[in-house]
Amino acid sequence: MRLFLQSLFLWGCAALCTPAATPAQSVSDTIGLPEVIVIERFTDRKIQSTAPRNIFTGEQIGQLNALQLSDVVKHLPGVTIRDYGGIGGLKTISVRSLGAHHTVVSYNGIVLSDQQTGQIDIGRFSLDNVELLTLHNGQDDRIFRPARTFSAASALEITTAAPHFAGNERMNGKTTLRGGSFGLFNPSFLVNSRLSGRVTASLSSEWMRSRGNYPYLLRYGASAGDSASRERRINGDVENLRLESSLHAQFSDRSRGDLRLYYYTSERGLPGATIFYNTLHNAGQRLWDRNFFLQGHYQHAFSRKWEMQTDGKYQQSYLRYLDPTYLGAEGKVEDIFTQHEHYGSLSVLYRAFPNLSFSISGDLISATMHANRQGFVTPTRLTSYTMVAARWVNEQLLATASLLRTQTFESAENGTAGTNRNRLSPYLSASFKPFQNHDLRLRAFYKKSFRLPTFNDLYYPQVGTRKLLPEDAEQYNIGVTYGNSTGNHMPQVTVTADAYHNRVENKIVAFPTGNLHQWAMINVGKVIINGADFSLESETAMTEKMVLHAGASYTWQRAADRTDRQQVNYGHQLPYTPRHSGAARAALEFYRMQLSYTLIWSGSRYSNGYNDTAYRMKGYADHSISLQKEFSTHLGRLVLVGEVLNLIGRNYEIVRNYPMPGRSYRGTLIIHF
Repeated sequence: MRLFLQSLFLWGCAALCTPAATPAQSVSDTIGLPEVIVIERFTDRKIQSTAPRNIFTGEQIGQLNALQLSDVVKHLPGVTIRDYGGIGGLKTISVRSLGAHHTVVSYNGIVLSDQQTGQIDIGRFSLDNVELLTLHNGQDDRIFRPARTFSAASALEITTAAPHFAGNERMNGKTTLRGGSFGLFNPSFLVNSRLSGRVTASLSSEWMRSRGNYPYLLRYGASAGDSASRERRINGDVENLRLESSLHAQFSDRSRGDLRLYYYTSERGLPGATIFYNTLHNAGQRLWDRNFFLQGHYQHAFSRKWEMQTDGKYQQSYLRYLDPTYLGAEGKVEDIFTQHEHYGSLSVLYRAFPNLSFSISGDLISATMHANRQGFVTPTRLTSYTMVAARWVNEQLLATASLLRTQTFESAENGTAGTNRNRLSPYLSASFKPFQNHDLRLRAFYKKSFRLPTFNDLYYPQVGTRKLLPEDAEQYNIGVTYGNSTGNHMPQVTVTADAYHNRVENKIVAFPTGNLHQWAMINVGKVIINGADFSLESETAMTEKMVLHAGASYTWQRAADRTDRQQVNYGHQLPYTPRHSGAARAALEFYRMQLSYTLIWSGSRYSNGYNDTAYRMKGYADHSISLQKEFSTHLGRLVLVGEVLNLIGRNYEIVRNYPMPGRSYRGTLIIHF
């Protein structure tokens, strides 16, 4: 209830965003174009891309037994998720072992950021209104984009559904009620409204609560005969609320734009690591998180050759951490961090010839962090991104090239600021189709990127180092893709295979100085990563009313520490990076029903950079099934879903001493109106 009261103000803001009138349109604002119907499958985009591009549509997401964004991302090749267990546990993404700092996460085209830690907790994102989820390795082939989206080694794009209406329909939406094991209660609501012929709006809300007190088996040794005890996870409760509204306007045939308001708040316990004979360890730690942003997008076509778009955003983040059991003078640790960010972007596209396009974009971001610590430096980082790009496309060849310049200006209200940085990031990619009658393509890309030191890296007391260098990354990729068209009694198949080589220099690591209570962040790391990703998707019409959807992915990775030949861990595999991992899914549709199966599996890995048997973690496999039935009622289209998660019931660990839930159940009721 308290979370609901905190959000009433934002509901009022969403109502005030409703326009009073529709902008007028003149004849000179229109471009007469003949009617053209373009049909493109998302699998075509995956095959034709010059760099690996993995796409999940809203329909595919519905087949994955997924509650959070992290549940879907686990099915993508080359992805490793660090999951600390339960619905409220922290979940971060690492693509091809480069780490979470090298992956940007964007929401409807604009990058989300956390200057304090440099990584986004993807477990906080709901799938209730997600229409498309895309992961780009390297870079997207669409060059008409904000410069900031080209800044990282990979990008995860979240695209929510825009309002759609049938005929003269004025309003539609859906309401969802989900419940399940461990006290899960998750209602949500979405409504779309046509305000005028050119303006539409949407409003969505979601509330979730879970006790998170799942049972697990605590083993006191690695051997089968060692003693064990049945325990229950404590302090794993979570309560969060999401409110979101958007306006979409088609000002003219040349111009369109949207405005989005987003608010998220949560309170959760932080369950500690499972420690032998002390399962109450760190049982009182709490985390409060609030995130608000207002973002807008506007796009205008001056002619068939020239096009312009602009983006803007204001974001505010609040984080409060409390440890009431800390053994210090105050008897607790309470940290409060607040971040403010202002962002603006301008991009221009020029279509010089039918096959050749150029773009230029510039972004400017100002971010400031405040803290309740006495004498905190209160840093501000001003970052500019300038990008020029070119794209060539014909029936056989698609090639892109870009050069990104990043410049930072550091300042601080108290104390010494970090060092200003200036870097260039080149990118080159190509996809070639050697045979005209077969959709077989060869592709390759090269990219050089870096990640800036975070505010924690630079300014955290007794840890931060002002002169840290950015962490550099180089990526090389070669691959092959193949797809076929659907024929009589023939499945539609999409196959991709890629081999890659990554290098990370100046890796930022924490290093003890004098004792275990004083650490420093230094540039000492070097990592060499070799790997291969494979994916397969198929769709088979078994009868007129029965369709089978299936997909599988496999990743092999060798991520070796090459920092110092004198160290005992030289050449060892990076922590939590399995050599072999993969996923599979299948969904059978028949007579308005759907039976789905999903599998996530991982081979053994190590919890420490020194690959000793004491740190070796066993592999795991997570099987889940679901059954969905659709009905037509006077209330609208009704969907019932029943799910069994982690069917085998094993409490495996993704992060050592953080057991995942065993077998659990979920039920969902959805009404489309």
